[in-house]
Amino acid sequence: MNHAQQLDQAKRCIIKFGLSIFQRGLTGGASANMSIALDHGFVVTPTNSCFGFLEYDDLSVLDAKGDLVSGKPASKEFLLHQCFYQQQSAMRCVLHLHSTYSTAVSCLKGLNKSDAIPALTPYLRMRLGAIAMVDYHPPGSSDLVDALKQQAANYCGVLMANHGPIVAADSPEKALYAMEELEESCKLQLLLGQQPVNYLSQQQVEYLQNAYTGKL
Repeated sequence: MNHAQQLDQAKRCIIKFGLSIFQRGLTGGASANMSIALDHGFVVTPTNSCFGFLEYDDLSVLDAKGDLVSGKPASKEFLLHQCFYQQQSAMRCVLHLHSTYSTAVSCLKGLNKSDAIPALTPYLRMRLGAIAMVDYHPPGSSDLVDALKQQAANYCGVLMANHGPIVAADSPEKALYAMEELEESCKLQLLLGQQPVNYLSQQQVEYLQNAYTGKL
């Protein structure tokens, strides 16, 4: 696939997935951003863009250094996406939403920063592994970038405190499925509340992560 074909495919993918995310209520307004890595650059949703109304020619095309080539200026939070691309070369898509349940969990006190979402069902661990947590910093700030960079080498999913989730994967489809699974896991956590819970054991979690993580 040449560069033009790769670029066209990435743009159409972002528009298709963005609309699906918007229509299912996983994000609203202009609060989300998505990027796809090309062989020699990136396609990114523009700053202040709504996933329900993305336009082909408006999508931000960046070179390998992150400089704008065409389209509107990229989301300021692309700096967060770069943390994953720089730390894990296999990553081809990064997705950040303000989805309701994941964002709600990111506001809770006392979360384990190296394992923020307890293993209630197998599926989050199978798709993403453990979810890290970073402290609150202003959106797009260098402090938030630095905090995320410390986790991006070892995690594909991170909750940013009082902000929301960000996930990375080696394809757009996997990034979307991972985000959906994270949102459902957070929903379960909140629905269970203070009820006694039968979490998966450490042995069960380790089996899932060794057998499945990143392979679905």
